Amino acid sequence: MTLSWPVLRKGPNSAWPRVTIRSLQYLLDQRGARLHVDGVFGSKTRAAVIAFQRRHKLPATGVVRAPTWRKLVVTVRFGSRGDAVRAVQDQANFRNLKTGHSLNVDGIFGRKTRTWVRNFQRAMALVIPGFKVDGVVGQQTWKALVSEALSG
Repeated sequence: MTLSWPVLRKGPNSAWPRVTIRSLQYLLDQRGARLHVDGVFGSKTRAAVIAFQRRHKLPATGVVRAPTWRKLVVTVRFGSRGDAVRAVQDQANFRNLKTGHSLNVDGIFGRKTRTWVRNFQRAMALVIPGFKVDGVVGQQTWKALVSEALSG
């Protein structure tokens, strides 16, 4: 299994579920944007992407590709707080096909979030040898989360 960062742009992103757009919006909010997290890539999300790209000396296209994702993601771990943690928790709930709710989306990386992350990483390690299982959401785990790995 090869993971790749999703390519997102304004308008319908039919190849990706709304949770992927919500993760983008949460991460932009973590970086200073003030978006309504709704899973819709509209004008405000595009403007926030362009502003982020400009601040990080990336081509300001408004299209989110691998270089933007790599600069955008925030490493979160036990004790972290904020919108990036909300994105992880939202991704966890997306993967819970029974009830749709595994974790409270409260932005607090506590024991339940850490346990879920480790379990997700263990499952990923079964399909990608060498996938790091440490309970920390860094580049590799973010890529797995936003690319829909193990989502159904």
